[in-house]
Amino acid sequence: MAHLEKRSAPPPATLEWDYAPAPEARDIVHLEERYGLFIGGELVDPLSGRWLATESPATEEPLAEVAVAGAEDVDLAVATAREAFENGWSELAPSERAKYLFRIARILQERSRELAVLESLDSGKPIRESRDVDLPLAAAHFFYYAGWADKLEYAFPNRRPRPVGVAGQIIPWNFPILMLAWKVAPALACGNTVVLKPAETTPLSALFFCDVLRQAEVPAGVVNIVTGDGGTGATLVRHEGVDKIAFTGSTEVGKDIQRAIAGTGKRLTLELGGKAANIVFDDAALDQAVEGIINGIYFNQGEVCCAGSRLLVQESICEQLIAKLKHRMGTLRVGDPLDKNTDVGAINSREQLEKITELVESGKEEGAEIFQPPCRLPERGYWFPPTVFTSVAQSYRIAQEEIFGPVLSVLTFRTPEEAVEKANNTAYGLSAGVWTEKGSRILWMVQRLRAGVVWANTFNRFDPASPFGGYKESGFGREGGRHGLEPYLRFDDEH
Repeated sequence: MAHLEKRSAPPPATLEWDYAPAPEARDIVHLEERYGLFIGGELVDPLSGRWLATESPATEEPLAEVAVAGAEDVDLAVATAREAFENGWSELAPSERAKYLFRIARILQERSRELAVLESLDSGKPIRESRDVDLPLAAAHFFYYAGWADKLEYAFPNRRPRPVGVAGQIIPWNFPILMLAWKVAPALACGNTVVLKPAETTPLSALFFCDVLRQAEVPAGVVNIVTGDGGTGATLVRHEGVDKIAFTGSTEVGKDIQRAIAGTGKRLTLELGGKAANIVFDDAALDQAVEGIINGIYFNQGEVCCAGSRLLVQESICEQLIAKLKHRMGTLRVGDPLDKNTDVGAINSREQLEKITELVESGKEEGAEIFQPPCRLPERGYWFPPTVFTSVAQSYRIAQEEIFGPVLSVLTFRTPEEAVEKANNTAYGLSAGVWTEKGSRILWMVQRLRAGVVWANTFNRFDPASPFGGYKESGFGREGGRHGLEPYLRFDDEH
């Protein structure tokens, strides 16, 4: 028998690999150099003579110039919406109104790839999110409210619902096309006309929507879109010809709006900020909970009003959960929003990046322990790495103020009563999450959490049939579901 020499096995090779770039084709989107205001079914130059440039937050490259609507422009848009309301749209058979909403929904589906690329270019969010979340949900909202258009008397029996009139709508920059759908779809279904103002930094998808309206042959003046800055929004809020204001944005601006229209008789719904608690009990499925935590705070770079920015973990599992969370954070890919592999895209603007940075520095100064996974950020654009703070006290700014970025604060609790007390210890009341295997505990928590939406063993899940809205400084009123119709209707039984 041949002599066999015993040799030690060679050390395993260290394999370093990454996903190959998978960029979405940008040339599917054609941008004009300038976009006017959409009034009366046409894009028109602003009477103000003012324009502002919009840029890609991922590269800081200019994308297009858009008009800044002044007082005269808002006057024209409101007058046009009023004329469309009184001369046809409000008296149109509800089943006919429904046809227009169905058309809009189908066109959004047909042009979803084009619009998803535009949304990621303009806002900085990953293409996977704009493609798989924003656009499908936007179309779903138009489908859903198209179905309600001819059933309003069934939705509100014995109350004779009638449209309010001209709705002024102001939407934020974190979900531009989805927030547009949340606002426009129920307003049109109820027979109102609209003057909508998109956010200053993300106006392009709303301007793209003008072409969707044209393609759907929506009558001129039913939807008017005025771009501009905060002054444009303030002018719209104060305009005497507007019957209802719907606003999604910061709590500070929401308070200003409420003061501005007090005593005017205008209807108002506000969907404002949040500081949601994501609560994990010791019997939760930890790997599932980690995925929910990641989705709750790093989805859309944490630029989500209902983001689960406070993680409340039962003390006995905290160490184990945080270890799993840090490992999972190391797999997140930060970079080009148009790359299909990207998990965390660009922060929407330099101003927002500075706010996030300032609050993170305050967390360090107050004594919290920071963790950020190794991450190479692009040299141009506005970027912030996924961040988690541990050893956080409830008094810290990072546990109280809305950061609106990819920053998570971790606190612990021992009993369900303590979890409820800490979760409700905030000025906000928009959303919350509960992770546990016990259905009875979920129901017990839901009854005690002061939040408009409570997710159980999931987070950031939306459906057009489910109402969304908050309490306290998170605003009032609901969007989505049958509840989302009521702010756009008058009833004979009102006094």
